[in-house]
Amino acid sequence: MAHWSFSIEGSSVVFYVNDDSYCNHDFFSGYTIIVQGVKNVISACQECKVKRLIYNSTADVVLDNSHDIHNGNETLLYATTFKNVYSELKAQAEATVLLANDMDGLLTCALRPSNVFGPRDEQLLPSLVDVAKSSWAKFIIGSDVSMCDYTYMENVAHALICAEAALVSHMVTVSGKPFFVTNLEPMSSWEFSLRMLEGLGYYRPMVKIPDVVVRLMVYLIKVMHSKTNSRHNSNSSVHNIVRIMSHTTTYDCSAAQHHLEYSPVVSLDEGITSTIESFSHLAKDSSVILDEFYEQSKITQLLGGGDVAEILLWRDERKSFFCFCGVVSLFYWFFLCERTAISSAAQLLLLVTVFLYGYSLMSTEMSSYSHFEVSEKGMRNFVTNIVSIWNGVSHVIKSLAQGRSWSFFLKVP
Repeated sequence: MAHWSFSIEGSSVVFYVNDDSYCNHDFFSGYTIIVQGVKNVISACQECKVKRLIYNSTADVVLDNSHDIHNGNETLLYATTFKNVYSELKAQAEATVLLANDMDGLLTCALRPSNVFGPRDEQLLPSLVDVAKSSWAKFIIGSDVSMCDYTYMENVAHALICAEAALVSHMVTVSGKPFFVTNLEPMSSWEFSLRMLEGLGYYRPMVKIPDVVVRLMVYLIKVMHSKTNSRHNSNSSVHNIVRIMSHTTTYDCSAAQHHLEYSPVVSLDEGITSTIESFSHLAKDSSVILDEFYEQSKITQLLGGGDVAEILLWRDERKSFFCFCGVVSLFYWFFLCERTAISSAAQLLLLVTVFLYGYSLMSTEMSSYSHFEVSEKGMRNFVTNIVSIWNGVSHVIKSLAQGRSWSFFLKVP
């Protein structure tokens, strides 16, 4: 406490911005640094008669792993299930700061930037590079239509200054309140990530994995890690990127614009360019780029640009999904049902035959009528044929099940 008091003595404002994101897994050290650290700072500010305290929080305090946020504002409650320990502790720290408002003459407020990035960033871009270097590099993970808000770090610093000025001039509307802060330019999660990676020499992935498959894979990885007590950095990076890519998280910053008079001083495009330039040491080696380009060209040559490539590479999600369901259904029909392969094939052929026969009858009856008008006589004949087919199929299946006649069995194929 003496150290804190000595360092802020004589100050009229304190900006509390600390790098505590490495406390994701260790709850005790995270609580000590994030929550207890905030309490110590508040006590020191009150002791030294500091007038204003602005806390740099995170938008993740309202974010869980199961719901999208579309243009969320400050009326959102804290998440009931946080995505990680860090977010939960930041929420506790933010609440502590806001509750301390107007106690012993101290005015407080909190900023909630979303997905902060920029030069010397140790979280977002390094995680993207780790994923790009891993075996996941060939996949577009999650949905390519999910939108996210990003905040360039220089805009975060500008927002802190705006908040301090607003605490002086608009104390009633600012003190004790949180404010979302972004670049005001929502962007597709994959578009943002690929622009970063392409700037460092990485090629775009070719194969798209749907959200459902991604969530299942992440769950299985978590289970494996919990059993082996493994915390490998690359897998942690994959988890972080999957969270971002799988959900839409956009925020309404109108409160910050109105009450703090905040507006970004650096555009998203400029921020991306500056960040890429500062991480030139993470750029991909030119020889590796050539190898990857050759590998992608080889895949393109093998699959071509026809329906097979569209399905296998998930370029047409609808086709790929139906084909996937068809393969799963066939696998279930032949391998998971309690039947022999012959009986499964026989029943499948019966179903196909009935379907094709019924379709041909329906096409014949309906083709003779204009505008697809079906007469009462035609409908009656169609129903009679369906009943006759159903009775015949039932008789065949019954005979096959009881083993009375091998002639029926030989006629089925």
